[in-house]
Amino acid sequence: MPRGTPFHARTSALCRSMRWKEWGGYFMVDAYDEFHDPEYNAVRAGAALFDVSPLHKYDVRGPEATAFVDRLITRDLARSRIGQVLYSGWCDGAGKLLQDGCFQRLRRDRILATAVDPCLPWFERVAYGFDVRIEDVSDRLGALALQGPTSGAILNALASRDLSRLRYFRLRRTRLGGVPAVVTRTGYTGDLGYEIWVRAERAGELWDLLVEAGEPRGLRPAGLLALDRARVEAGYPLIDVDFWNADFAETDAQKSSPLELGLGWAVSPGKRGPWIGREAVLAERERGPERFFVGITTSILEIERLFALEGLAPQVVAEVNRRGVPVYSGGGQVGRATSVCWSPLLKRQLALATMERGYHHPGTPVDIEMTVEYTRRRARSTVVPLPFFDPPRKRAIPVPG
Repeated sequence: MPRGTPFHARTSALCRSMRWKEWGGYFMVDAYDEFHDPEYNAVRAGAALFDVSPLHKYDVRGPEATAFVDRLITRDLARSRIGQVLYSGWCDGAGKLLQDGCFQRLRRDRILATAVDPCLPWFERVAYGFDVRIEDVSDRLGALALQGPTSGAILNALASRDLSRLRYFRLRRTRLGGVPAVVTRTGYTGDLGYEIWVRAERAGELWDLLVEAGEPRGLRPAGLLALDRARVEAGYPLIDVDFWNADFAETDAQKSSPLELGLGWAVSPGKRGPWIGREAVLAERERGPERFFVGITTSILEIERLFALEGLAPQVVAEVNRRGVPVYSGGGQVGRATSVCWSPLLKRQLALATMERGYHHPGTPVDIEMTVEYTRRRARSTVVPLPFFDPPRKRAIPVPG
């Protein structure tokens, strides 16, 4: 049975819609009100506060902590600095992605790893023979994502140390209104934002401080529906939606390599020592992948055309459609769109899609399947590069006040 996160006493009191979802064994708010548009708007125009405590968190300690992580992931942790956060995937022996997550380098011999799905058995298997200890600390830490243009100003109103020069994918220990926390300049919205890691027993206190500081700066608590739309605009793939853990895939076609998901930038081929899947991934890099993770856009005029065929006014997808639909070129299917939604910011329908080689180039015309009045239609669309939305403030130093 699902349970509440360390912030549940706060989120449940605010959830007027009673729209809940289970994530990782926890009750999570889908939307606080009946419509999630105001929560999404806060991400792009103010600040949104997301409870992301269900992320699995693993404390990796020991003299060979760095060596273990470098054996596990596709990036080179040994070349990173203390205080840096590395996003990376990890693969099976065939070079197919199992999961992705972040690795906070707290000390030379200590790393905090986070992931959407549980992965302790795999970590322990890879760690065999290393002088390292891995502890699941998921229940001990609450996690919040504070995302949006005013998020930096909200944090600085509370922080004991100036955070305006905290760089993208870096971390800093601080106190927020007296509550000890680790702040990372990371997030899943593609905007200026931070994630805050706090002991579970201080979670409610921290929530109250952030809400109070955020009230004059446009802060709203936000649920998973707003986060889902924002991550599509940012072009971020989601496990069990846009790709599958290779261990749980039922067919080879359901498995993806890092290169197929557009994560070639997160592969460090020159790092010292072997890493799992290295030979397969580097061989694929040499010959080139057969599939590509891309963006697809559809104009409102095309949506109007399809609805007009049924004598209806156009309708757009308010929530992300995760069911997956075919993508065509000519008479044949050349890909699949796995996350589709309307972007109020960009005024287009967006889709994250996996396309066959030759149909992945920006500007390629394709047709994406749309169902209108129980009839399957094909909407004329275009392949575009990812991300759809990438504001300069996401990486800006100093952070805009």
